[in-house]
Amino acid sequence: MDERKAALAAWAKQCLEDMCDQTGIAGDIETVSGDASFRRYFRMHLARPMDCMLGMVNENLLAILHDTQFLLVDAPPEHEDCRQFVHVARLFRKAGMATPRVLEADYERGFMLLQDFGDALYLPALQKGQDVDALYTSAMESLVLLQANGDKGELPPYDRALLHRELSLFDHWFCDVFLGLTLSEQERDLLARTWAMLEDAALAQPQVCVHRDYHSRNLMIISNDPTAAPGVIDFQDAVLGPCTYDLVSLLRDCYIVWPAERVREWALQYRHMAIVAGVLPAGSQADEDAFLRDFDLMGLQRHLKVIGIFSRLNFRDGKPRYMADIPLVIDYVLDVAAAHPEMAEFIQWFQNRVLPLACEKLAAFNAGISAS
Repeated sequence: MDERKAALAAWAKQCLEDMCDQTGIAGDIETVSGDASFRRYFRMHLARPMDCMLGMVNENLLAILHDTQFLLVDAPPEHEDCRQFVHVARLFRKAGMATPRVLEADYERGFMLLQDFGDALYLPALQKGQDVDALYTSAMESLVLLQANGDKGELPPYDRALLHRELSLFDHWFCDVFLGLTLSEQERDLLARTWAMLEDAALAQPQVCVHRDYHSRNLMIISNDPTAAPGVIDFQDAVLGPCTYDLVSLLRDCYIVWPAERVREWALQYRHMAIVAGVLPAGSQADEDAFLRDFDLMGLQRHLKVIGIFSRLNFRDGKPRYMADIPLVIDYVLDVAAAHPEMAEFIQWFQNRVLPLACEKLAAFNAGISAS
């Protein structure tokens, strides 16, 4: 028996009854998903809408409480911080980003009752080629709202120490643990110099509120309208950091790939939006080129980190499905780094020392997962 699920369902029903001042709320609970964290998500379907009256509840919540489905979150407090989730949800919503409203939270038990955005993730629509430009425009507009209006003093900094810890995941979880490489002192020195260059580039960018995982599996189409602001989820790890971080997460998504020229056009579309909103200064062609360089180098930091994270999810957390996405991320690293001379030594090392072994091991690993 899943005791936490049962306790979460009972708690959520009591919360709804208390908010609407009625008893006997009945509904079914279904599992929605887990994610790359320790959180689990469930959906509560009510048998009928609740009879909430204006005056009994906050006017902003009345329409939500008249709905017939809600999202329940199980976030074990020994692993997850519900307070940070609630804090960032409210911070981002205040800035203009559509995060789910938190109806109630029990921090000690790690339970949350949320507004339900439904199941219409960006990714399936993008894979079908549906309303692609409209969806990306909406996502970038939402991002610029956050960057222009978000309270920077409310988030921890994406500082050198954090950037470096993330890049070091590649060294340990991918090179050491997955590939079984014993890196020499010269190789570790190369990685240290490369990481320092990527960290310098990130820290030199304008600093804004950063979602930190802004991509097609964390953006939702609301009311079947691709032009509407997306519903945004999985934001609890937000920081104050580089302005291109969320943009490159969106446009060089680890789960879907677009032609380089199309990505460039979208990136420059964002740059124009950000200039109009005062997030970025207006500038010359040289400034445009510098922006695109920042975008590329930020993407390299993110994708090298992600290779390490996906490996850690497999070996530490028992979630092997992410390993299938590593080949796409490696392609990003190779393609983008090839355009930047400062990455030449790293790429030569990667192609000669890492890539042959990675291709062999990833092919064998993913074949085994597919067969099981």
